[in-house]
Amino acid sequence: MELVLLTALGVGGATVIGAVIGFLFKKISHKFSDIVLSFAAGVMLAAAVLGLILPSLDYGGKFGLVITILGIFAGALCLNLVDKLVPHLHKMIGAEQEEHHNGNLSKVLLFVTAIAIHNLPEGIAAGVGFGAGDTSQALIIAGGIALQNIPEGMVIIGPMLAAGVKPGKTFICAMITGLVEVAGTLIGYFAVSLASAILPFALAFAGGTMLYVISDEMIPETHAHGSERGATYALLVGFCLMLATDVLLG
Repeated sequence: MELVLLTALGVGGATVIGAVIGFLFKKISHKFSDIVLSFAAGVMLAAAVLGLILPSLDYGGKFGLVITILGIFAGALCLNLVDKLVPHLHKMIGAEQEEHHNGNLSKVLLFVTAIAIHNLPEGIAAGVGFGAGDTSQALIIAGGIALQNIPEGMVIIGPMLAAGVKPGKTFICAMITGLVEVAGTLIGYFAVSLASAILPFALAFAGGTMLYVISDEMIPETHAHGSERGATYALLVGFCLMLATDVLLG
């Protein structure tokens, strides 16, 4: 349990680390951000497949394939619903960069709220990994999510400062988005631990949410600023690194 809690704090803390970087380097180039985010996407892709979807097939037994497919689509549909209820993250990022000079604080706060809501299923994915009992895979999943949270934390800072939010309050908002992920990790862990019967579906559901985030949020964002070639190779490097880690730890 201590490892789960420490990992949850690490996953959520990655957003705070990104926020600190955002304070220090307010004008981070799109190219650098895209490379980092693509690398994280590759790590998350490997973590979703190796750490969540394939174990779901193993734990599902006779109906493993059906359960896994249903879980993947359930996770994706859940985030699709979230996207309809809150602003689309990469669209919001572009909008804030264009509009923050107008001091539209309500839109900035909506942007931060959107990030916080999207962080919940990511945290659940990390917690489900621990609930499955495979610590090494769970750490890989959590590591991939944490890597993705760093550039996400970096993105939060600029629009809020430009909208007139004081640095202290800006940092607190970034911290809150990270705490949401901590809560999600604990929810995922306890849900699976208390009801092992839902483990195959929960693993696939978590994998589906991660696949959705990668395809719908991360890849479009990293291919929108002219750095798509570098972003593609960064994704492959991230994926292969996690693949090698899985083989070596296995």
